[in-house]
Amino acid sequence: MIPMEVISLENQTTAFVLLGFYDIPELHLLFFIVFTIVYASIIIGNVLIIVAVMNSRRLHTPMYFFLVNLSFLEILYTSTVVPKMLESFLKKVTISVTGCLLQFFIFGSLATAECFLLAIMAYDRYLAICYPLHYPLLMGPRWCLGLVVTAWMSGFMVDGLVVALTSQLRFCGQNVIDHFYCDFMPLVELACSDPRTAQVTTFILSVVCLTFPFGLILTSYVRILVAVLRVPAGASRGKAFSTCSSHLTVVSTFYGTLMVLYIAPSAVHSQLLSKVFALLYTVVTPIFNPVIYTLRNKDVHQALWKILYIKKTETLN
Repeated sequence: MIPMEVISLENQTTAFVLLGFYDIPELHLLFFIVFTIVYASIIIGNVLIIVAVMNSRRLHTPMYFFLVNLSFLEILYTSTVVPKMLESFLKKVTISVTGCLLQFFIFGSLATAECFLLAIMAYDRYLAICYPLHYPLLMGPRWCLGLVVTAWMSGFMVDGLVVALTSQLRFCGQNVIDHFYCDFMPLVELACSDPRTAQVTTFILSVVCLTFPFGLILTSYVRILVAVLRVPAGASRGKAFSTCSSHLTVVSTFYGTLMVLYIAPSAVHSQLLSKVFALLYTVVTPIFNPVIYTLRNKDVHQALWKILYIKKTETLN
């Protein structure tokens, strides 16, 4: 049975308790160690990508410009959620109502921005592979900057509206959130006032922000695969198939779990399963993205080794 703890002022809840994975306390220490290593790996992997791209002129291309933005996004949004989750493995975690809404706003905005950015990256690869001669004109610096700014701004505008509606709700009575961060569904379940406007708005925005970018990604990769099939069989063709399948696996995991939780939440009958799904897009995909997109890329390897060599030479001198 979930404990009921109320911190109120004039019958208004002023703070929430985040339960995290309270129902499996025997695994808390193991989870803390594993997720600390994973979180550190996410930060280190994405920082290496940013450093490599910024220090290598060869990597100053649209693809790597988008990847740097993806790395920034993943550092920020995992840092919004994971530290609180790690804290919940060690002690009871409380968060103010304002802090809870702020966490939801920042995480939701960054996750939405990533949805748009992944679609932009897939479209960029489609243009590079299918229209190589026109690619420099189609993906000029101004256009790339405009796409990235649009992705970031769209994320904050979309989730700003959701948070504005959620902040209008009254919270009183039970203040226990059965999750490891302030997510929309567990939060509105605690509202004393009618949450239907916020729920309907969130559903509509989720459909738009998830299905359209995912549809663009699938369309882009289908056209890329068609173009690759026209190339004579060989090592380059096999590498293209391997890369596309890796990208699609991670992207499908990211969008798929978000779609289940935000578009069809009734499909998840267990709150524990809901938290496991949330782990997939908060921790699992961010750890795989650096590996799949760049850290196994020869250009990135060369850039990193060059930086290490320069630093080593400077140290010796």
